[in-house]
Amino acid sequence: MALFLLFLLGVGNFTLHKAVLESGHPLLGQMPWFVHMLGGRFGLVVEYLLLTAAMLISYNSDGSGGTGAALAYLGYTIANALAAWLIITRRV
Repeated sequence: MALFLLFLLGVGNFTLHKAVLESGHPLLGQMPWFVHMLGGRFGLVVEYLLLTAAMLISYNSDGSGGTGAALAYLGYTIANALAAWLIITRRV
């Protein structure tokens, strides 16, 4: 069940990231050069690695480690959603 919830959170993170990339916000032009690698998709690779790590830790753990990884990823998703909302609605 935890893996499924992590997967859903990951889909949400990918969606938020894609929406921010397509928003055309001026802040995106001020990012360092490595963010623009792979046509601006470098961040999506990082998103994938974070999701994979959280899912692997959750799957291979026998208790509190997996729960901690899932809660950390949930916190990351909440922060990501807040940042995406601020960028997409042009509040920053």
